[in-house]
Amino acid sequence: MTIAVENLITPDIMQPARYLGNELGVTGKPWESATVRWVLTYPEVYEVGFSNLGHIILYNIINAGPRQLCDRAYLPAPDFARKLRETRTPLFAVESRRPLTDFDILGFSLSYELGATNILEMLDLAGIPLTWQERSTSDEYPLIFAGGQTATSNPEPYADFFDFIALGDGEELLPEIGLVIAQGKASGLSREELLLDLAQVPGVYVPRFYDMAEDGSVHPNRADVPKRVLRRVATPMPAYSVGPVPHVQTVHDRLTVEIRRGCTRGCRFCQPGMLTRPARDVEPEKVVEAIESGMRKTGYNEFSLLSLSCSDYLALPAVGMEIKNRLKDENISLSLPSQRVDRFDDNIADILGGNRQPSLTFAPEAGTQRLRDIVNKGLTNEELLRGVKTAYDRGWNKVKLYFMIGLPGETDVDVVGIAETVRWLQQECYAKGRKRLSVTLTISNFTPKPHTPFQWHSVSTSEFERKQELLRSEFRRMRGVKANFTDVRISAMEDFVGRGDRRLAPVVKRAWQLGAGMDSWWESLDRAFGAWTQAIDESGLTWKYRQVESGEWNVMTVSTVEASHPLSFDKPLPWDHINTGIDKQWLVDDLQRAMEAATVPDCSFDGCSHCGVCTPDFGHNVVVPPAPIPEFQGHFTPKPERVQRLRVRLGKLGEMAMVGHLDLAKLFDRAVRRAAIPIAFTGGFHPGPRISPANALSLGATSTGEIVEFDLVRRMDVGEFEEKLAAQLPAGIPIYRVEDIAMGTPAATQLLQKAQYRLTLGWGDTSDAPSKEEIRIW
Repeated sequence: MTIAVENLITPDIMQPARYLGNELGVTGKPWESATVRWVLTYPEVYEVGFSNLGHIILYNIINAGPRQLCDRAYLPAPDFARKLRETRTPLFAVESRRPLTDFDILGFSLSYELGATNILEMLDLAGIPLTWQERSTSDEYPLIFAGGQTATSNPEPYADFFDFIALGDGEELLPEIGLVIAQGKASGLSREELLLDLAQVPGVYVPRFYDMAEDGSVHPNRADVPKRVLRRVATPMPAYSVGPVPHVQTVHDRLTVEIRRGCTRGCRFCQPGMLTRPARDVEPEKVVEAIESGMRKTGYNEFSLLSLSCSDYLALPAVGMEIKNRLKDENISLSLPSQRVDRFDDNIADILGGNRQPSLTFAPEAGTQRLRDIVNKGLTNEELLRGVKTAYDRGWNKVKLYFMIGLPGETDVDVVGIAETVRWLQQECYAKGRKRLSVTLTISNFTPKPHTPFQWHSVSTSEFERKQELLRSEFRRMRGVKANFTDVRISAMEDFVGRGDRRLAPVVKRAWQLGAGMDSWWESLDRAFGAWTQAIDESGLTWKYRQVESGEWNVMTVSTVEASHPLSFDKPLPWDHINTGIDKQWLVDDLQRAMEAATVPDCSFDGCSHCGVCTPDFGHNVVVPPAPIPEFQGHFTPKPERVQRLRVRLGKLGEMAMVGHLDLAKLFDRAVRRAAIPIAFTGGFHPGPRISPANALSLGATSTGEIVEFDLVRRMDVGEFEEKLAAQLPAGIPIYRVEDIAMGTPAATQLLQKAQYRLTLGWGDTSDAPSKEEIRIW
């Protein structure tokens, strides 16, 4: 049953267009054509969730399967959630607008420790019981599962909320799950029988078939499920990276294509680097093809190459230059979200430079060489300076640097070393007549993560606060430095939940009941921290949280390691039943190497580190060698001449009324790019398309008299222009007329003198309706 949303999606809520769905490029499978119907959700607001590449890839893969249908859902913002509850409307999927309870399976991405409260909010809004125990009495509810890094790392604090957990990569795993569910439906299996079949699929963990022992370890409660559940590994599939084009601006408003999955650098604090081994490079030809076709299909003006460490993709300069050359006339820019400063050179600067120079972000992590060796960062001071100085010499006046405090073995000298490192870089990156190098710092608090060598370490929030103040006092004396610090309360909550066991499920639920949600948003932090604190107090686990505040133990103190019971490396951990491929003894040995400040080379490029991953279950490193770099054909240069101006009269009807003016302008830009219309661009450092709406229509108002002008660098037949543009616009934006206007004619925004409005007024009770005279006075 579809939900009538026209009375819910109204201009009085923030960004109403985020709830419209049915964006350009949706699959739109008929409901009746599917045997298994999925909803995938990233439990954040639309602008954040839509930006997640894994969410888009899995959506595309499921919809590519026969008789499988996949829709999407996102966390409603507080104002819309309030409206759903007030009207008793269940949360719905954005494409079909059906309640989530209509579907067979509902999957959540759990990518950070505090995201579970958002999941509980969505389940409650959907009218779905929160725990598997409550749902087990009925087959009417969808199967609820979670995937993502946090779910794979340690699912135990959240085990009560999910029927099963998908561990690791989902590209092959989710289609296998879909086949099992289709067969189960055809056979009329009960919920428990279906879950037992799913538990036989490698990578599927069904919490109800496992119990927690007194020591926190987890063991099967029946003989026909595996003792340890395997993490799945898949080959990246860039062809599935092209998804729908959003109606509103998203956090990462660009096409994103993965070039390398996994990282073998071996940073001892880094959970993604441990959980995504082995490293797998994508063939350069597949990357280039996915980006070129994706940019033409979507109309984006920016693309991003994604990896845990893009610079370790040795074909990066060749791939970047090839794409830049192919798209050089279209004002396209490239961004790289993660780079190794020691690999930043002129070749990478060449593919990043241009009219819209992107920001550069590097992560030295620690302020001294000794501490970088302890964490196995694999970065020397000389490499750090060479990379930053290359950026400065190539025209970047600003860089962003990431550091952490609270790392094992850290002293105050290491903390102050962060400020001294920045001061040294500014001194070395100086040129007469140039601006001083400006540095934006993010100082995060180290929180130990499962499946890393530092998983046995304990942090202290009181020490975090002291070290933050130590750095602030240093930065006050420095120019051109802006420092952002992670809130200590977030770090404490992440650590408390992230390494917890099943006893924390009631705490998570109670925190949500007390108002926790969107916990990583700064405006929600005070409320969330209060809710978590109260939930912990009520659970009787305050003693455990106090250990996070004061620091329980330090793995870098050898005498403590030998004497303290909590640091017995043989003691079971709540996540030991998750088989990530990495041998636990190797983690212990690597921790010992950290104590000695001994580094381990990257096994993608040096010898094997014997971590245990490279087996038939997980595969081996796949490294693509460097490719020849094509000759650079030059940056995009806007053509100064404008030879034709076309004035378009169009409408803005139906749900398009909920798209704001700035988002509408971006919609026209992308439509023009997809239609390959030779649009003119402004000059300057940030050329923009010469598309000029005559006025801005108020949000929520429809119109049949909108005027937009397009300046072209090459003449087009008016009919051809209209046909091409209309083919790329939503049905709610019809074109009524296109006129060829002389270039010297004043712009429509100057000629516009008045607009005619029609107001439709309605009252539920006609006795309350105003008189015509009252309306005239209004």
